[in-house]
Amino acid sequence: MSKLPILMYHNVTDDVSKTNDLTVSTEKLESQFKFLHDNGYQTFHFNELENRNSLPEKSVIITFDDVTENQLIFAVPLLEKYQLKASFFVPFTYVGNYDYWIEGKEKIMSVEQLKGLDSNLIELGYHSFEHKRYASMSKEELLSDFEKSNLFIKENNLNIVPVLAYPFGNYPKKDEKFAVFEKVLSQNGIIFGLRIGNRVNRFPFKNNYLVKRIDIKGEDNLFRFRLKLKIGKLKLF
Repeated sequence: MSKLPILMYHNVTDDVSKTNDLTVSTEKLESQFKFLHDNGYQTFHFNELENRNSLPEKSVIITFDDVTENQLIFAVPLLEKYQLKASFFVPFTYVGNYDYWIEGKEKIMSVEQLKGLDSNLIELGYHSFEHKRYASMSKEELLSDFEKSNLFIKENNLNIVPVLAYPFGNYPKKDEKFAVFEKVLSQNGIIFGLRIGNRVNRFPFKNNYLVKRIDIKGEDNLFRFRLKLKIGKLKLF
């Protein structure tokens, strides 16, 4: 089996004083991307994983949640500079608005901005319709969330791959509820579902709906980033 670290990012800023758990500076992001580029890591989109049973030794997936404008301003140029692929996950009802599921301070990309992204470098995936916690939603609410998401995609002619990043990394963990959750995802054609987990995956995945991502935080220096890339999050972090 191959090792596959999946990195999770949120906001990016050029103001170091504004970095936090969800916000990384452009300086640190560039140092991380440069490390991947200079050390021969190969980036993948999720839609490239289908029908594969193995991956090159140095494989990685880069993900960004929420499609904030700061990602467009600061992260996309760095992806272009180092020719790295990434997957961006869209909370559909907030497109062209603000991240009102938290403080409502970050602008979300518009439909036009999403369509303007280079699909050779950036694939777009699902991040739910309203950015709610899946564990607290009934089957009917889950189905409605997908119905609204798919309608938005169709009406706006967006190219969205069938990969879902769970908002807050949250999903129903009890066996009977998770079985219902899996069935809804399968009925809607979702091929991969992403939690957090903070560990490096083995590929092929044991369960395609429990794919782990590694949370890259604003305070992570390059040494810590390299450790996370190899083994995931340590308790001392």
